[in-house]
Amino acid sequence: MSKNDSLVYVALGGAGEIGMNMYLYGYGPQAKRRWIMVDAGVAFPDMDSSPGVDLITADPEFITSRVHALEAIFITHAHEDHVGAIGRLWPQLKAPVYAREFTAEIARGKMEEAGVNPDEVKTVGAWPEQVEAGSFKVGFLPISHSVPESSALVIDTPAGRVVHTGDFKVDANPQVGEPFSPEAISDVSKDGVLALVCDSTNVFSKQAGRSESELVEPITALLRSQPGMVVATTFASNVARLRTLALAGKAAGRSIVVIGRAMHRMIGTARKVGLLTDFPDIVDVNDAANLPAENVMVLASGSQGERRAASAQLARGGYGKLSMKDGDTFLFSSKVIPGNEIGVAYIENQFAMLGVDVIGDEGGLYHVSGHANRPDLQTMHELVKPQFLIPMHGEYRHLREHAKLGAAGGLTPVIAPNGAMVELTGNEPKIVEMVETGRRYVDGSVMYGAMDGIVRDRLRMAMRGMLVVNIVFDENSDLVGDAWVEAKGLFANVDGNEASLQTELEKGVTQELERSKKRLRSDDEAVEKLVKQAASNRTNRMIGKKPEVIVMINRLEG
Repeated sequence: MSKNDSLVYVALGGAGEIGMNMYLYGYGPQAKRRWIMVDAGVAFPDMDSSPGVDLITADPEFITSRVHALEAIFITHAHEDHVGAIGRLWPQLKAPVYAREFTAEIARGKMEEAGVNPDEVKTVGAWPEQVEAGSFKVGFLPISHSVPESSALVIDTPAGRVVHTGDFKVDANPQVGEPFSPEAISDVSKDGVLALVCDSTNVFSKQAGRSESELVEPITALLRSQPGMVVATTFASNVARLRTLALAGKAAGRSIVVIGRAMHRMIGTARKVGLLTDFPDIVDVNDAANLPAENVMVLASGSQGERRAASAQLARGGYGKLSMKDGDTFLFSSKVIPGNEIGVAYIENQFAMLGVDVIGDEGGLYHVSGHANRPDLQTMHELVKPQFLIPMHGEYRHLREHAKLGAAGGLTPVIAPNGAMVELTGNEPKIVEMVETGRRYVDGSVMYGAMDGIVRDRLRMAMRGMLVVNIVFDENSDLVGDAWVEAKGLFANVDGNEASLQTELEKGVTQELERSKKRLRSDDEAVEKLVKQAASNRTNRMIGKKPEVIVMINRLEG
């Protein structure tokens, strides 16, 4: 390591927010620094902030502008907020992708969906196997989480070792996948760790985390006690929970039905790689409709209230030939992610109108978190004993609280939200640069940036409504007929006046144009400005709204 070489860390997504995880590590002299990327995830849109959008990713522009120096991409686990963007972004990155077997299978599916060669994803074994990528050597250290084969990354560089936890929990018996191993973590840390880059999601939860195995008995007891059909939803990627629910249903004498593409994909992938060897046989959903309700157990996607998912379809009346009725039970074996409360409440109310009993988290009786609570974070700190602590994966309040927790335990923390480049070389971590970060929107078959204004325009149209004003001028810039107006998303009839909003606007715009000078009417920009102002002001006087106005100007040639 020369005196000009340095090791840096920067988050492009996932630090200061939940979702869109994307982290970079760079090594070398500043002008010739080489990079690796950790994770390429998505966040999910909502109608309030991103109407019509399918997915949101972190903006990779910082690294795509240096793509010649990107050595490799490493995916820690198969959750959407860590792997969901890999197919969409890979054509801009064009670096080899490495993941463990289950995650690699999911990543290949993302690549295929995006029309990218899935062979670009390489399967890697667990630690102590390592991948060499320039100056980096990276190994996948098994760690427990709510999806199989989750891994912390052990990142070796000439400047020292970094442990990047990914998402994790302390669970000695996770049911599917490897347990949390204090011995393994201590072993990779025994010769010293420069930096621990650590999950912060549950830093405010003061009780120690609970094991997945603690759910087996209460879920089995619940399913045996219910008189009608039972439908349960959870995160599709939580393969261990799906297994627990299915085996409990089988023990209660119920046939197992799975609805929702995401669940079928996850179960199929887990079976393919040998992680689910005892999952019960699955009955077709339409065949299950002919069975006695008390003999049916359904696993349905859509635990976060997604309107197109299987749970929402059941709540609206049915999925295929299967429907729910009075006396049936719907179980949320999941936690509501902040921001999804309205969607979940809608489903609960729809089921209530059908007479279906809805059972929620019930104080943790039927769900445990996949993230480390505060005492578990302290356990990780004590096992790794890093020189520096960098909290990640959380909103800013989580990062700050995690930094305070680390400092109280004698660690040197640094809060590094998205864009903060931290130099890890030397005795003190320091932020040496702020890089531009942002969002990219996946919208149908295209992707665009936040600065393109498309989402902003949709929000403005949604809040204000829209007017389209069509004007025709002859070759002398005189009006041909009246202006024509079409209103969308606006109240059309004006109280106390038989004339519609549209008629009044047509009259008002026409009058403004007829009063204007010919020199103005011959200038398209001036006409557009005048019409927008006239239409907006008149609409505001009539109904108290200032809509978006689109002006269509047509000129006839002599």
